[in-house]
Amino acid sequence: MKNDLKPARLAPRDILRVGAVGLRARRARVVLSALGIAIGIATMVAVVGLSESSRADLMDRLDRLGTNLLTAEAAEDPMGGEVELPKNAVAMVERIGPVRQVTATADVDARIRRSDVVPEERSAGVIAQAARIDLLSTLGGEVEKGTWLTPAGERLPTTVLGARAADRLGVTRAGQTIMMNDTRVVVVGILAPLELVPTLDRVALVGFPAAERYFGFDGHPTTVFERSTDASVEDVRAVLARTISPGNEAVVKVSRPSDALAAKAATDEGLTNLMLGLGAVALLVGGVGVANTMVISVLERRQEIGLRRSLGATRQAIRLQFLTESLLLSALGGVTGALLGAAATYGFAQVQGWTAVVPPWSLAGGLAATLLLGVVAGLYPAIRAARLHPTVALNGT
Repeated sequence: MKNDLKPARLAPRDILRVGAVGLRARRARVVLSALGIAIGIATMVAVVGLSESSRADLMDRLDRLGTNLLTAEAAEDPMGGEVELPKNAVAMVERIGPVRQVTATADVDARIRRSDVVPEERSAGVIAQAARIDLLSTLGGEVEKGTWLTPAGERLPTTVLGARAADRLGVTRAGQTIMMNDTRVVVVGILAPLELVPTLDRVALVGFPAAERYFGFDGHPTTVFERSTDASVEDVRAVLARTISPGNEAVVKVSRPSDALAAKAATDEGLTNLMLGLGAVALLVGGVGVANTMVISVLERRQEIGLRRSLGATRQAIRLQFLTESLLLSALGGVTGALLGAAATYGFAQVQGWTAVVPPWSLAGGLAATLLLGVVAGLYPAIRAARLHPTVALNGT
């Protein structure tokens, strides 16, 4: 009875053990090859993580600030004339059903100086505006130092400075005075930065009655701020201009401040795509390094391959050995890179005060990319090793 001899098949555990032998024997080369892949994966994971963390922080800020704030300003007159909002603009907007809060500010013709010893031509780059006392509650702002305008204070020569205006004037506390034209004005408060309306960080705010009494203000608002229910923002936006200026809505420009923050997220997304491209290039370079390492490994281990083939190892076993070695090398770089990318995201988010967000898909995608890269980089060396004839391989030629 004739028995056919069949080559034994290697178990998965044996394949992993044999594939790991080559890595342990050339540790320095393995570390350098894996480093290229680690850099690429770390870059990609960190870019995605930082982008998502930044976007999550931005969305949190938008939720806190609200996306239901609309502003209305006088648009440029195509005929070149001067356009002003009507004095009763606030009262007219209040008649819109879904509107909850309405307030306004207005430009005031006043040159601001730190004191009367400063020449008038040397202003601090701070502008004066009149404000209604309900401005702060409508915008969701906060007073950092001192107090806000009161019903009595809005009639007196008192002012509340924006955060940047206070820095430019050198005012550090409430109770100090500044000059507005030739009038000495008492600073009663300093605002915290207003994210939705950053232009107010650079202004000195006085009450409407005080602006009319001391600075010749004519009562026409420059900007109207309105908050409505979240569900009705677009409906209010559609009728706001024609409500303020019936029959000539083209002279009123309506905008939503939160759109600027949302646009920032879109800008960040474009930068993220660019950085992902750079990470992909680094990953490709790492893949070339792995392929180079595997080709050299085949050349250096020709006699080992010939010995294994002469002892009965099949071509498939040789292919699996070197393909496994390539996969392990890529996986080592991928896991290291994923950990480094996640650590970088967490560290930078902590410094910025963000909540660290590392999407699971970025980690899974990075590892999948490294495994695919390992297959591609190791396929040719594995096939080349399997094609070596045992006699030729043993002779080292």
